[in-house]
Amino acid sequence: MGRDEAWALNSLEAHGSLSAPSTMPGMGEEVGPDSSVCRVEDEPTGRSLEARVQVVGEDLVVAVGGGERPHVGSLVLAQPVPSKRPGKPWSASCSVLTIPPHKEEPLARGIATRLAEALGRVTVVTAGVHDDGLDAEGIACYLRLGEELGEELARRLGEGKPRHE
Repeated sequence: MGRDEAWALNSLEAHGSLSAPSTMPGMGEEVGPDSSVCRVEDEPTGRSLEARVQVVGEDLVVAVGGGERPHVGSLVLAQPVPSKRPGKPWSASCSVLTIPPHKEEPLARGIATRLAEALGRVTVVTAGVHDDGLDAEGIACYLRLGEELGEELARRLGEGKPRHE
């Protein structure tokens, strides 16, 4: 395991988010030696999102799933670019692929952008959430959970050294 892989694993493990086996249905039982799992939950509704973080060289690949049937509905690649705003070192340029009729782009884009800007690392995020009969309130809940997950990942992974300084 390289220095960057150890950085991500140690950052997540220090906060108790490294877990195996996964608790998300359909995501498999094992977490490999170079990946970490982070989960956020809305306790009143029982809804949750889980992210699997894989370090690939200096970059990050994050698979986000939730609901009754996690899947790949959208993929966002966020590349850090120098920010033009004072006090903000990075902005992100995003490329998006969405499988029609899936609507997970806002979830994937928010997390990918947050991580690329916070860490200065190229970040790929896949996202797929499915609950039968999901209403507007449920969608809003998952979007809030996505914001929490992005912040939590950025905080935990940001405690290591960012790629671009």
